[in-house]
Amino acid sequence: MTLVSSLSLIILFYVIGSLPFALIFTKLFGLGDIRKVGSGNVGATNVLRTGNKFVAFIVLCFDIFKGFLPFLILQMYFQDISLLNKILLCHFAILGHIYPVWLKFKGGKGVATYIGFLFGFNPYIAILFLLVWLVTAFVSKYSSLGSLIGILVAPAYYIFINFNFYILIFFIYLTLIIYLKHTENIKRLINKTESKIKLSK
Repeated sequence: MTLVSSLSLIILFYVIGSLPFALIFTKLFGLGDIRKVGSGNVGATNVLRTGNKFVAFIVLCFDIFKGFLPFLILQMYFQDISLLNKILLCHFAILGHIYPVWLKFKGGKGVATYIGFLFGFNPYIAILFLLVWLVTAFVSKYSSLGSLIGILVAPAYYIFINFNFYILIFFIYLTLIIYLKHTENIKRLINKTESKIKLSK
């Protein structure tokens, strides 16, 4: 793969990831500006706080697909690329979601797009993440806590099950980025002021 091809894919994947579906769909369905609802986060969990589960589900699906699509593109047109180069390129979709140029680099927290990324990279790890998230969120009623614990699945996998130094370092890097986006959530969890999941009206 040439340098031009790599740079073009980085830009493409960033743009794909930067599409703010939470903002787009809440406005399309007349729910207002999601940035003025709940936590102000441009993500599916905050859309759920509008009370519209259907729109929240649509946003979740689109945000997940943003993380998966780059892998699909590489599989179709760049099959000879190494695994490490593949994840380095594809993770720009996550960065696009977190730091979208259209919203002055103030995007979502990256978890849904990260899930899509995991499904493209290793479905087994993605399923483990979802199981950990579901159990944690169900027991604690905190979506953010489920995400924070679930994020640790990939690094743990490459420490204890299938050690790979470079991929481990990569996932530690991704974990730190997503944890930084959850700084306020972590503070609220410690202070026991974090919003709980409410699935019923």
